[in-house]
Amino acid sequence: MTTPGNIKKYLANYSVGDRWNIVSGSFDGIDNVVVIPALAESGHIFKTLASLSKNQDTELARTLVICVINNTGVDNLPADEFADNQYILKMLDNRESPPVLFNSVRQSGLRIAYVDASSPGLEMPDKIAGVGLARKIGMDLALGIFNYEKNCPKLLFSLDADTLVEHNYLSAVRDSFEKENVASSVIAFTHQDAASADEQAAICCYETFLRYYVLGLRWAGSPCAFHSVGSTMVCTAEGYAVVRGMNKRRAGEDFYFLDKLAKIGRMGRINTTTVHPSSRQSRRVPFGTGKRIISFTGGEGIDYSIYNSHSFVVIKEWLEYISSCRDMDSGTILAHAESIHPSLGSFLRVNHFGETWRRIAENSGDCAHLCSHFFRWFDGFKTFKLIRHLTNNGFPPMNMFTALRHLMEMTGNALPVEIEPDSIPPLRDRMKILDYLRELDR
Repeated sequence: MTTPGNIKKYLANYSVGDRWNIVSGSFDGIDNVVVIPALAESGHIFKTLASLSKNQDTELARTLVICVINNTGVDNLPADEFADNQYILKMLDNRESPPVLFNSVRQSGLRIAYVDASSPGLEMPDKIAGVGLARKIGMDLALGIFNYEKNCPKLLFSLDADTLVEHNYLSAVRDSFEKENVASSVIAFTHQDAASADEQAAICCYETFLRYYVLGLRWAGSPCAFHSVGSTMVCTAEGYAVVRGMNKRRAGEDFYFLDKLAKIGRMGRINTTTVHPSSRQSRRVPFGTGKRIISFTGGEGIDYSIYNSHSFVVIKEWLEYISSCRDMDSGTILAHAESIHPSLGSFLRVNHFGETWRRIAENSGDCAHLCSHFFRWFDGFKTFKLIRHLTNNGFPPMNMFTALRHLMEMTGNALPVEIEPDSIPPLRDRMKILDYLRELDR
């Protein structure tokens, strides 16, 4: 089987190497690989696999699911987490009688493999262990098993061990990549219902924040207006190699990975299927869904403040202006940025925009190249930093629902419920608002 040159180069220079291996049956005819990191997930991973097993037989036949069972060395690991990982490995390796749910998965035709990054000698290095490295292990190993002789996109799906998918998950993603010339896409998502009213209120608040942020950036015309949720990511094998693969971050790996992919082409959006991340608590990462649920329900209370909607106005005016700046010098541009808002000007100066713009202009043959080079610099991370800078310098946080109302007015929409100024509506109304934002997001 002939492996493309750029993928050979990636494997030789940037992969995790040969420390870990895939334990599997046949690799014949693989066009899709779903990578699932798992740390002590025996209570969830079999449900995730069961949801995958309900996909179409034709897609299951060309798909391999790689479960990366991972932990650090046992000296720094709770004993129950190590034992849980070893139990999952026994299940996947047919060394122990499976639960009824997993037995049905095996009979479905779903092809399941695993990587042992848990057992002594195979565990992940303490200093870099985390979900980023676990995803990278699975994705790097997947590059060596695709059927490259078949002329179709080779797809890397990123999933979490507590996330559920729909029966058309594989086919909808495949269909999207067959029709669109993109290297990466994000799939629509909706969090699962939480186990308690307090947790439901917390996840409602968190998901509302996520959608507000992306809708604001989309209105502003930013190419970075896509969600960074690990279980929604899909990319081609070639795209993965071009951006030198997944990073090894303990948290935020999804944001930085997608930010790299967005620099090599338009980010696709798949709305014909939905993934359903968990709403449960988790202490394993310093931020994200699980951590937010803990902080909201653990005595700190739910924070209903959110980025000021006027920040998106600044970004919109800035992006519209910069698109017309082909022959302008950096001094003129900086002066206009100051007129949009002084904090925009200060942010650009601190981030050495003058020097950056001169370099971009010198290396851009036309407007299309100039915009492409500019957005490689003013990427998702730089956009986020600007919003944080504006928050601290002129646009303080607002009440979530006041900000949402402003954003809806800016976009020509209206919230589905009436809200008193600076108030917090009851949970049923908050859920109506979230459902409405989900539809707008599609």
